[in-house]
Amino acid sequence: MREAADAAFAIVRPGIRFREVHEAAMAVIARKTAEWGLLPGTAEEAMQPENQQHRRYMVHGTSHHLGIDVHDCAKARRELYREGVLEPGMVFTIEPGLYFQPDDLTVPERFRGIGVRIEDDVLVTETGVENLSAGIPRTADEVEAWVARLAR
Repeated sequence: MREAADAAFAIVRPGIRFREVHEAAMAVIARKTAEWGLLPGTAEEAMQPENQQHRRYMVHGTSHHLGIDVHDCAKARRELYREGVLEPGMVFTIEPGLYFQPDDLTVPERFRGIGVRIEDDVLVTETGVENLSAGIPRTADEVEAWVARLAR
């Protein structure tokens, strides 16, 4: 979901904790799924640690580092990963998504079995962030134009 990715991207800078990137994206996921009537309450209620209903539709983290052994996050020390502080030179993904399972009766039938994820790869700079995948289409219009060019 592009809006969630954009929210995460907007906060990346040296000094924030890695988990804040995920929290920014998840706030949008909670807000949107509440607006669409998929949650039993408000986005604010869903974001409470004891609730988390919005996680039903996004079951993974927003980001992982890029480099060697990046998918071994469960074995990474909390203080270096989730609680780690972003520093210039770090490279990671921003890839929130929405996934509606084929048998999930909490979503309208026409959305069941659909998943959407946009992945950007980013570099933390001295002053903020550089989108390393900026040249890749990411809006529906950009993707459709790209596909049309390829079809010629």
